[in-house]
Order: sequence, then C-alpha cells, then structure tokens
Amino acid sequence: MVKEKIKPSDNSEEVISDIKEIILFNDNFNTFDFVIETLIDICNHEPDQAEQCAMIVHYKGKCAVKSGSTYDLEPIYIEMSNRNLTVEIK
Repeated sequence: MVKEKIKPSDNSEEVISDIKEIILFNDNFNTFDFVIETLIDICNHEPDQAEQCAMIVHYKGKCAVKSGSTYDLEPIYIEMSNRNLTVEIK
C-alpha cells in the first residue's frame, strides 16, 4: 500500500495576490514640490521618501508609492487623481 503525503494548506499565496500598489507616473505639468507634498499628505511618506519617489518617477517614468488592499488604496488613488496626478492601482 502506498501512503500519500498531504501538503498542509497555506494561504500565504492568496494573501500576497491581494496586495496591490499605487503606481505614480511621470507627467510634464506637476512640479517636484507638488508631487512631494502630495506624497507626504496623502501617502504618509516621510519627506526623504517622498523626494526619492519623485526622483524615481522623473527618471524611470513610474514608481510604486503605496501598497495594500484595493479597499485601502482606493481613497488614496481617488485623492491623487483629484490632484491631477497620473496614477493606477495595479
């Protein structure tokens, strides 16, 4: 008789797939100061972190600025969109 090993259920993969990110894209009309202030106000970034994200967006074209569940990210996404920043939840 062959005994079958049963792998215990691990929900960590399911939890990981629920994590989304707000991606901020570069544009030609918002200033560095405005983007930095918005990241501090809306995303609760520290000033240095906000400045680094702004630089990454400028040079790379995009940067993940916040992660979490879609439920938590939705109000942040809406506020950033209302401030005319180009963002998406991915």
